[in-house]
Amino acid sequence: MNESSQPVGKPRVLVIMPAWNEEEAIGASIADLRAKVPWVDLVVINDGSTDNTSAVAKAAGAFVIDLPYNMGVGAAMRTGYKYAQRMDYDVAMQMDSDGQHPPEYIEVLLRGLEKADIVIGSRFAEADNYEVKGPRKWAMGLLSVMFTRISGEKFTDVTSGFRAVNRRGINQYCEFFPAEYLGDTIDSTVMAIRAGCRVIQVPVQMRERQGGTPSSGPLKSAVYLVRSFFAFGISMTRKKASVEEN
Repeated sequence: MNESSQPVGKPRVLVIMPAWNEEEAIGASIADLRAKVPWVDLVVINDGSTDNTSAVAKAAGAFVIDLPYNMGVGAAMRTGYKYAQRMDYDVAMQMDSDGQHPPEYIEVLLRGLEKADIVIGSRFAEADNYEVKGPRKWAMGLLSVMFTRISGEKFTDVTSGFRAVNRRGINQYCEFFPAEYLGDTIDSTVMAIRAGCRVIQVPVQMRERQGGTPSSGPLKSAVYLVRSFFAFGISMTRKKASVEEN
């Protein structure tokens, strides 16, 4: 693994970057992370890509775990959290490999962990450069209301993949992060809240993807959000279970 220079007083942070056919964008995403936050460690979970994603990531200096075939974002993230747990990291962070998540906001998420177990970077809390329209906007708004009600915290962007978790959050995700891609961020966040983890959001800016082709268009995004409602309902009926910090 390409080790970073750990500043005194900083937690050991692992950035988990799931990637599927992101050869066009991942090299620049890694370079941006290294330039702006050189002290964090990075693991790329190559989710069965059929292009040169793995080779490009390795050439950029990332430690890469290659999954044998495309298993989905949920399985890729669970692999990353298992790695963070095994390597005894204080914090694990999820970032997209397509450049949408600016590394300069990592410090913002880390400050959020001073009072929470899981911190979600919200595109809509205070930012004004990211706009969603139509059915996707309506669905996301309703999901936000539902999460606000069960947690007591204000939420505006519960589907955001830009997030950070402490040791308790890492352990929680290792046990209850769903491998299947059925509203994985929804399911895992509901389970964490019901297990007693404090989940909050902080405002961040996000960019358009910096290369490659989106894995889903507007219609698929809307379908995903509808499926998220089912994931929310299923999560609310599951038996509560919690894990503690090591």
